[in-house]
Amino acid sequence: MTAQRHSVKITLGGIELSLSSEHPPEYTRQVAAYFDQVLARFRTAGPTVDAHRAALLAGLAITDELFQARSKEKGSGVDPARLRAMRDRLARLVPASRGGSGKAKGA
Repeated sequence: MTAQRHSVKITLGGIELSLSSEHPPEYTRQVAAYFDQVLARFRTAGPTVDAHRAALLAGLAITDELFQARSKEKGSGVDPARLRAMRDRLARLVPASRGGSGKAKGA
């Protein structure tokens, strides 16, 4: 079974493109708008930055943002799979409360 595809028109660097995507059109427009903002930043950085070079630099800048975000996530020391496994082990060890005050017996 294939996902539903959506047709959407976007503009990047003044060029209108028609895309077909599995993502909702609004999401695709938001992604394109973000890329276009980064692209514009590079195109206005200097008079000698041509469109192709600006697009490459914009792609590199966005990839750097992705890597930085991943690094921060990993650097937090939080491993979601490990947390889920720990939660599941604790759930097996600690019986679910059946009402009452929530305090353990003898507390």
